[in-house]
Amino acid sequence: MIVTIDGPAGAGKSSAANALAQRLGFRFLDTGAMYRAVALAALQRGHDFQQPEALADLARGLRIALEPPQVFLDGVDVTEAIREVRVTAATHYAADNHGVRDLMVQRQRAMAQGRNVVTEGRDQGTVVFPRAECKVFLTATPQERARRRWAELTERGEQIEFDEVLSQQVERDRRDETRECGPLKKAADAIELLTDGLSEAEVVDRLEQLVRACQP
Repeated sequence: MIVTIDGPAGAGKSSAANALAQRLGFRFLDTGAMYRAVALAALQRGHDFQQPEALADLARGLRIALEPPQVFLDGVDVTEAIREVRVTAATHYAADNHGVRDLMVQRQRAMAQGRNVVTEGRDQGTVVFPRAECKVFLTATPQERARRRWAELTERGEQIEFDEVLSQQVERDRRDETRECGPLKKAADAIELLTDGLSEAEVVDRLEQLVRACQP
């Protein structure tokens, strides 16, 4: 069974999807982490982001392993590194790159082959797994998503103003919704879940109810 959880940045997809997968005994795919890992590798190598073909070539040579909650890049744990502000700012170069996205879609489908999976991202229900048995569009208001992101960054010791986080959030939403390949879009058959005012446990409870209803 494939469960897709799509939605904008900061909606709590990764943590909720991971917790749901654990509860159901499914495999969890954090697809956003894969694009972040490509961006991190490019930054570490001083890659010129104006060279899209070179970025796609770089991605093809990377070993990205998802072992929730850890993410490994060429055998190195980059779970924390891929969440840094500089990586977040550069991830759209990987996500908007046709060559990188085609490669990641292939890898995501291979990871899910023959498994029960909860997968989260921007295009899981629309592009990667259009025939998924259960599709959810998880979202929250821009202010709520920015507040969560600001709290996360502050807890990690990164100094940034809330207004700057909100501005980055709005710009990221615009890019995600208007990109040519794999744009953020609610699948026609997806169920929308607004998470404002809900605890993580409450979100997971509601997600589990949705999945149980989809199971034969």
